[in-house]
Parts: sequence; C-alpha cells; structure tokens
Amino acid sequence: MSLIKDVFTPDWLHRLGEAVQAPDFRDIVQQGDWEELAFKQRVRRIATELNRYLPADFEQAATHLETIAPEFPGLPGIVFPDYIEVYAPSDAWDRAMVALERLTRHSTSEFAVRRFLLEDQDRFLELAVRWSQSSDEHVRRLASEGTRPRLPWGQRIPALIADPRPVLPILDDLLQDEALYVRKSVANHLNDIAKTHPELVIERLEQLGNHPHTDWILRHASRTLLKQGHPDVLKAFGLVTRGTVTVDELTVTPALPIGGELTFTFALATTEPQVLRIEYAIDYVKKRGTSQKVFRISERQVIGRETFTKRQSFRNLTTRVHYPGTHQLTILINGKAYATAAFDVEEETE
Repeated sequence: MSLIKDVFTPDWLHRLGEAVQAPDFRDIVQQGDWEELAFKQRVRRIATELNRYLPADFEQAATHLETIAPEFPGLPGIVFPDYIEVYAPSDAWDRAMVALERLTRHSTSEFAVRRFLLEDQDRFLELAVRWSQSSDEHVRRLASEGTRPRLPWGQRIPALIADPRPVLPILDDLLQDEALYVRKSVANHLNDIAKTHPELVIERLEQLGNHPHTDWILRHASRTLLKQGHPDVLKAFGLVTRGTVTVDELTVTPALPIGGELTFTFALATTEPQVLRIEYAIDYVKKRGTSQKVFRISERQVIGRETFTKRQSFRNLTTRVHYPGTHQLTILINGKAYATAAFDVEEETE
C-alpha cells in the first residue's frame, strides 16, 4: 500500500525541477534522509529547496509559483502554499494572501494560511469573509478549512478554540453552499466547535428544514453530539423514543486476544414503529483507567422485533492500542443505555 508521502514521485520532482530551471532538483531533494521523512517534512524540504532557485524578490517568486501551479495540481502542489508560508516577508501580507487564494485552486492553502491567521486574526477573518462569498468553491472551502480551530495536521488556533464566535459569520455564509467539497469542510468545522462549545451548534439546529444543503451540514456537524446522546440534538433530529423499547438476549464473545475479533448479538423490540438510532459503546481498558468510544450500527425505522449481530476488531492501530483486561459493551438506543455485558481481552497469542 502506497503512503501519502510517496505522492512526490521522482518524475514529479523532475518536472518541478524543470519548471524552476534546476536540472538537479530531484537529486538534491532526495538526498540524505529523504526516505525517513514524513509527508509534511517532505513538503517543507521541497519548499526550502525551491527557495534556492526562485527569484529573491518575493513578488517575482510568488508570481512564478502561480504560473506553474496549474501543472502540479492536487495534493503534491501543497508545496507552493508552503513556500508562501515560510518565505513571505512580514511586509508582504497582502501579496501573500493573493498568492494563497490563487494557489488553493490547484491544491490547498489550508495549512499555509494559519501562520497569517495566528499573526493577525481580525485582519485574516475579514479577508476570509470575502473568500466565503467567492464564486470559486476552492476559495470558499479555504475560508472554512483554513480557520478550523483543530485542523488535522495543521497548527491549532488557541484563540478560536477558546472562542469560536468570530468565525461563525463565515460558516453561516456557507450553510447553503452548493459544493459538497465546501459543505464537508463546514460540517467538520462545526463538529470541531461542538466539542468545546456545543451550544453554538445547537443554536444552528433551528435552521433544520430550511434548505437541504443546510440539513446535510448540520447533520454531519452534529455527529459528536449525537454520539454523546445530547438530548436537544437527538430531539432536533426526531430521535425521541416512543412507546416501549427493549433490548435483550445480549451475548458477547466472553474472551478474545488482542488482535482478535469481538462478536456480539442482541434483540431489539419496539411497541411502536419508529426511527431509532442504534449504537454500541465499548469501555476500553487503557494504561490508566478506561476510555469509552461509541460506534453507530444504524439509524432507521424499526418495526416490532429485530436481531442484530456485529463484529468489532481488536487489532492494534496507530490510533488505538489495546490492553488486556475486562472491557464493557453497552447497547445504546437514541443515546440511552439499554443493556451491558462484560468481556475479557487477553494478551496476544503467538
């Protein structure tokens, strides 16, 4: 399986060298510890080496990157915004913003803009409001993605984590955006906000039903709150339990090794046909204490009695390491616990 850092192929580096009149560019970039470098480290090395061949004058260098960027579209082209982030002088703020707006159309400037957001939040957000009204979906997305307080791989924005209200006018401008590319960004941004300021997302749920694009965004923006079983959010999406709902016959694999698979089965019955959000939570044993994670099974109409069987892998991942001990499984219906069962996870067998 290819790694994301391998998008910078030898051919790509050769073509970039030709574009900046540096025939030895590929060899220079790939020398030394190139194979050990992670994706963003490779981006920074390429941007740094570009500086050796671009004009010393920032205006001329930015213009040259804007000219050749269409020849290097997609993720690898992120090296051009990275150059702007690193080498734009403090007195070239406006020119840097123009470059990042132009370059994002061919790749993305979402990481590079954060330097400027951190330097002058008010000035940057004023510009981002204008970006949110652009006719270009890539620029509109930059207005949202570039200001996300917890952008993966990007610098965090502490001021907007503490108080995200200054960015809300930008997101509100985009709630009916026609581009899925933009809507996904807005939903992810609002989901970030929901983790620390759920009330700001809940306020926007009053707009449900006004526009299908808005409904899509708010549904995806509420995924963390739905997993938390927030009653106001569940109610907003019509997930209010009626009649009598029961969960029984819960059975689980009693013991499994790390690297194995948990299997569990349960029966769900309702006295009234209704849409139910069906989830399960696992309390994972950690080095210290436990940590719960919620997984969705389904959200759909349930009539009468149904039986569900699910499997959950306990393979170690970079994002989740498993530890031996007694774990707990809980079946959740519309955010409320209905049945629990314990199971043991044991050391991996050789």
